[in-house]
Amino acid sequence: MSGPGRDGLRIVRLANFVTPASGGLRTALDELGRRYLAAGHEPVLIVPGAAPGDVHTGQGRVITLPGPVLPGSGGYRVLVNRARLRGLLEELRPDRLEVSDRTTLRWTGEWARRARVPAVMVSHETADGVLRTWGVPPAAAGRAADRLNTLSAHAYARIVCTTEWAEREFVRTGVRNVVRAPLGVDLERFRPELRSTALRTRHLRGQDVLLLLGSRLSVEKRPGRALDALAALRHTGVRAALVVAGDGPLRAELERRARAERLPADFLGHVRDRVRLARLQASADLCLAPGPAETFGLSALEALACGTPVVASAASALPEVIGPAGLAAADTGRAFAAALRELLGRPEEERRATARARAGHFGWDRSAAAFLAAHDIPQRHGALEVRP
Repeated sequence: MSGPGRDGLRIVRLANFVTPASGGLRTALDELGRRYLAAGHEPVLIVPGAAPGDVHTGQGRVITLPGPVLPGSGGYRVLVNRARLRGLLEELRPDRLEVSDRTTLRWTGEWARRARVPAVMVSHETADGVLRTWGVPPAAAGRAADRLNTLSAHAYARIVCTTEWAEREFVRTGVRNVVRAPLGVDLERFRPELRSTALRTRHLRGQDVLLLLGSRLSVEKRPGRALDALAALRHTGVRAALVVAGDGPLRAELERRARAERLPADFLGHVRDRVRLARLQASADLCLAPGPAETFGLSALEALACGTPVVASAASALPEVIGPAGLAAADTGRAFAAALRELLGRPEEERRATARARAGHFGWDRSAAAFLAAHDIPQRHGALEVRP
């Protein structure tokens, strides 16, 4: 469907659950879009918002369609007007379709098949993991996830998973059209040299060890585990403080708990300035990633790039990502505290060097090449180089 004068392909990307304050998904969409553009293609991103919009950005064209807020989500919006979205897709005439939502947007896979547009669905979370974090019994969550994943695999030419851990959810049902494409990290923006003594002093509040939680404060992310870990660590005699970079529906509850238990915790809300966020990540001693349903964990990878080791939920994909640059812990505050103490027992220079080295295995150029391969788009040598 390439139009006159277009050398590359028009890659239309659809995503729900993206807000100005959302983290990993928004970052991934932006970084991949920039590299699609650098490779000579025409990326078009369609997302929900409060008002319509159509702008050209560094990641390509971004179209915003009005979409309602999902109740209880803390501000996430969704694309629900099928007729409007279908009309826009027909107007755009994409060469490829990339969908980052397996629930409300799954119908676009059928649209793409009828329109003869190769389409992929990107799995940014595990269905059964999210259902379990919302209180659905494990057996019921597994059955529902298997049905949802089977339907998704039938609807799209390919399913893209960012880790082997995420891939298992599809493979266990016999799905064959799954490919793997890891996400990446900007090693220039996130680096150990951003470590700041002044920033550490400000957030330590007279304590000795600075912990960081960089996460959306919603139920599936289990942010309360960070307070559990802080309390358990302090109970063992470690003078630790916590800084929380993130916002969400659980923020007020977490702040009340920290005050009631007299835990030294600073809640910064969403940190929009990426340089400020990188300085926080570099200045912390250790980073917490307690979400049990994480399929990759961009915030944790950014912390590693800044030289900060990570303690992650053993139930998530993060142990696969962090490797020797951190530890996995069972989903209890005591287990997280034990892992934190173990990491603190390692020489600081060694643990920070290991973290940075691990992050070096993940680059956005490699990620974009894998995503383009999932679209069956050949890559020209050097075409993904993106200038800052």
